[in-house]
Amino acid sequence: MYDLTIIGAGPAGLAASIYASRYGITHIVIGSLLGGQISETHLIDNYPGIEDVTGVDFSQKLGHHAEKYGVEILPTLVRKIEKENNEFNLDLVNGEKVKTKTILLATGTKRKKLNIKGEEEFLGKGISYCATCDGFFYKNKSVAVIGGSDSAAGAALFLAEIAQKVYLIYRKEELRCEPFWQKRIAGNSKIEVIYSSNVIEIVGQEKVEKIKLDKEHNGSAEIILDGVFIEAGSDPNIDFAKDLSLEVDEKSYIKIKSDCSTSLEGVWAAGDITDGSDKFRQVITAAAEGAIAARSIFNYLKQR
Repeated sequence: MYDLTIIGAGPAGLAASIYASRYGITHIVIGSLLGGQISETHLIDNYPGIEDVTGVDFSQKLGHHAEKYGVEILPTLVRKIEKENNEFNLDLVNGEKVKTKTILLATGTKRKKLNIKGEEEFLGKGISYCATCDGFFYKNKSVAVIGGSDSAAGAALFLAEIAQKVYLIYRKEELRCEPFWQKRIAGNSKIEVIYSSNVIEIVGQEKVEKIKLDKEHNGSAEIILDGVFIEAGSDPNIDFAKDLSLEVDEKSYIKIKSDCSTSLEGVWAAGDITDGSDKFRQVITAAAEGAIAARSIFNYLKQR
């Protein structure tokens, strides 16, 4: 029986673990990917005090900091959560079971798919959702990044260091990434931005060979290339917690109060999974929510 179980090993979950340890809360962290999606980020340069760090290195630093206090980080996923007599029973994918007095949900988001022809067929055969994971395979080749967010911009810049040509394709007239990223993209001769266009099909025989757009670019609606990296946004990763019937907003992000508590007693949420921090989903806001949640949980347990 734990006082607290933190589900998610990203910035929110690990920051909460650090604070929970310092508060003396007996807890465990459950998460299959140390650092969460931030571990797949090419470069982090907006976290105060830490300059030019890769997502992998940043994630390792977070994990080591949390483990310094003796917490166990279980590299697995939660299959199901049930509440019984003001306590929670968790079934894990690895077959283990956990009992806990409180829960912090910090599972972040999952990547959206385009749901177009060829996307499923060529997954792993030219289609990827992680530039830092698979970019190496496209040295001196032509690739496309689909999306206009900070993640898409970061992926395009990373791939430009490896590939010969990078097409950044976005459905709107202007990229929505930070001006910092826009300036770097504009100054990179390897990156060509295609605005107001959608990829409608991915074509090939045994692997990706070209993409089809919904409008012509340079006289053709097709672009010949070797790889496609999809950065089309994300949705909250809360499928495993649906039985808890937590209150969510119109996009299924968990609604939290100022102390990161949810509509269900004993359950808190932090990070990209929530509607908190003015929906400014950044590493620094995730870590802040994790710290706030840990303090709130400490006060709750003390009152009980």
